[in-house]
Amino acid sequence: MRCRTSRENPICSAGGFLLNTSRHYKTKPTHGIGRYKHLIIAQEPKKKRGKVEIRPINLGTDHEYGVINIHLTAYDMALAESYAQYVHNLCNDLSIKVEESYALPTKTMEVLRLQDQGNKMFLDSVLTTHERVVQISGLSATFAEIFLEIIGNNLPEGVKLSVKEHTEEDFKGRFKARPELEELLAKLN
Repeated sequence: MRCRTSRENPICSAGGFLLNTSRHYKTKPTHGIGRYKHLIIAQEPKKKRGKVEIRPINLGTDHEYGVINIHLTAYDMALAESYAQYVHNLCNDLSIKVEESYALPTKTMEVLRLQDQGNKMFLDSVLTTHERVVQISGLSATFAEIFLEIIGNNLPEGVKLSVKEHTEEDFKGRFKARPELEELLAKLN
């Protein structure tokens, strides 16, 4: 058996491998080490949003409701938003299909008050009404009563709940009216 000296094997000597400056790997190519671009799947560019098309309305069957809108109205936006999120998560947990969840345009209402002496009215306050809609489908007729009871029991103060079937008027009510554009289209026709 032959023992090597510390100069022949830098690992055997203490500190010898720190003193050894001949790095043999510096002269060799990396062959793509550290490159990852080929691993990433190329994503398609995002499509531009076009016009929202009217989908055919599902009317349902004898045992199952069609598309149902759950309207949540409140004066506090955070309250309406959080309860809409609760209803959405509840539907997901109970395997009820959520078609869409959206906000309707905010409505403002001015409250005018009559002065004690006189007939002039002055602005007392401005109320803003926030409305959220959770649109569900595939709710069975037997489970609907239980589902609505759960939602009604957990309804916070200040939130008004209404449940109705989806119609074309509900779809058109989502968008703000543009009277200038409608006037121009009427002139063209």
